[in-house]
Amino acid sequence: MPILIALHVLAAVVWVGGMFFAYIVLRPSAGPLQAEARLRLWQRVFQRFFPWVWASVVLLLVSGYGMIFLYFGGFAGTRPSIHVMQGIGIVMMLLFLHLFFAPWRRFSAAVEREAFPEAANELGRIRRIVAVNLALGLATIVVGASGRFW
Repeated sequence: MPILIALHVLAAVVWVGGMFFAYIVLRPSAGPLQAEARLRLWQRVFQRFFPWVWASVVLLLVSGYGMIFLYFGGFAGTRPSIHVMQGIGIVMMLLFLHLFFAPWRRFSAAVEREAFPEAANELGRIRRIVAVNLALGLATIVVGASGRFW
């Protein structure tokens, strides 16, 4: 169980920490750049970050369900906080899937075509989804850290 917990926490830190850095640090720092440079920067950032998100999603699912079924005896043996984490996590994953397969693909294609106004619109959509997912991720961390005390 300690290995599954460690992998679960590391995957959450990579995903939520990456969103925190991108939204709170990188976004305002990139704001003063010229539109073309800013959009190309975000394309490179996402290209490097999204494989880590995919790996995190897989690791979160495998480690989370591994703990539930190997150590808690299934869903009936879990605390309410685990059900909350699972629910929020699934919503986060669905939001990421939408972000990846819709706005991200349109954004990247628009940058490649140098259709920068279109790319900027898609980046705005991505930003809103990341804001929601960041809030959900931070809430999930609070639940995970405090749930045993409920």
